[in-house]
Amino acid sequence: MYDIAILWDWLAFAVRWLHIITAIAWIGSSFYFIALDLGLRKGPDLPPGVTGEEWQVHGGGFYHVRKYNVAPEAMPEHLTWFKWESYWTWISGAALLMIVYWAGAQLYLIDPGKADLATWQAIAISAAFIGVGWVGYDALCRSPLKSNPTLVMLVLFAGIVVASWLLNQIFTGRAALLHLGAMTATIMTANVAMVIMPNQRIVVADLKAGRTPDPKYGQIAKLRSTHNNYLTLPVIFLMLSNHYPLAFATEYAWIIAALVFLIGVSIRHYFNTMHAGGGRPTWTWAITIVLFLTLAWLSSVPLWRGEEAEAQVMTPEAQLYAAAPGFEEVHQIVTGRCSMCHARDPVWPGIRWAPKGVLLETEADVAGHARPIYLQAGVTHAMPPANLTELDEAGRRAIRAWYRGAGRDIALR
Repeated sequence: MYDIAILWDWLAFAVRWLHIITAIAWIGSSFYFIALDLGLRKGPDLPPGVTGEEWQVHGGGFYHVRKYNVAPEAMPEHLTWFKWESYWTWISGAALLMIVYWAGAQLYLIDPGKADLATWQAIAISAAFIGVGWVGYDALCRSPLKSNPTLVMLVLFAGIVVASWLLNQIFTGRAALLHLGAMTATIMTANVAMVIMPNQRIVVADLKAGRTPDPKYGQIAKLRSTHNNYLTLPVIFLMLSNHYPLAFATEYAWIIAALVFLIGVSIRHYFNTMHAGGGRPTWTWAITIVLFLTLAWLSSVPLWRGEEAEAQVMTPEAQLYAAAPGFEEVHQIVTGRCSMCHARDPVWPGIRWAPKGVLLETEADVAGHARPIYLQAGVTHAMPPANLTELDEAGRRAIRAWYRGAGRDIALR
């Protein structure tokens, strides 16, 4: 059982590593092409169909890039497609969601104080939210409102606010923000897979058949690509939010998550305007700062510290860990060495809120966090940080013995 816990954590690490790598590749190419598209300039000797060109220098060489409004007259011999960065970002992200939040639903996904769900119910709601987000967004983009891009974005934002509120009524704070990010990221990848790539394939097929491609397909793809550009920064924030209780462990986490989308728009508007040669609209930074300060204020008026946690009933799995031999000793060790930080009212100087929102005071707290305690204080010396509270090797052995013994008991049931 304990070997499985270690291997499972390394699997999560490997998938997270892959997710970050592919996300860097996708976001990098997305930002590059938006900047390239906005920076194109007219020239006196451009071939027919070319709407602009740009000279760039990088890595010791010069690059001359030209854009065809629809397509060149003939199919190029070599054509590079940009799709797998997006696909693998979503695939690795979905796998990470399953590994961390679905497999660890009792700890990271389900909040009995909000909705007392069975694991399968929580997973079903999780998957449904992600899928319904894309269906609703795609219907909006195909509706009569599509002729008014600004109105589409306003309706989309309203949908994001509603989704943020609903998720925070069902899941833990960290899971709610993570799922809002996953829903948005799914919209972005589905834009690539379901709209942008199919439209580009239609254009390529027309070229191969000797037909003149219809420019509408490129225009539709460009609109979806622009949406992706504005959604990128909020998604990154939401994916990072699970490390910061000030973002997810507050009563107003759903408002914080919604406002982050406005921050993403203000930042991208500045860079998009600059790349298009429209100057530097520095007023957008004033809006960004005001919105960010609003987030900081919302996170502390008041901060939700889980006062109801004392009265929470242990999950069935936590009950098994609490009943395992050695739990009483481990509970004393953890409360003596960890609860000065991981408390509802931390007493360690400089720490006002429990790191990552992890509380380790009550028996329910400790039993419910059995696996993280085992991995971070038993197997490794990650906790306490720099061993400031002097958790000795005997204490770490006690944690390992308790967790492994409980694991054997669980496996025998």
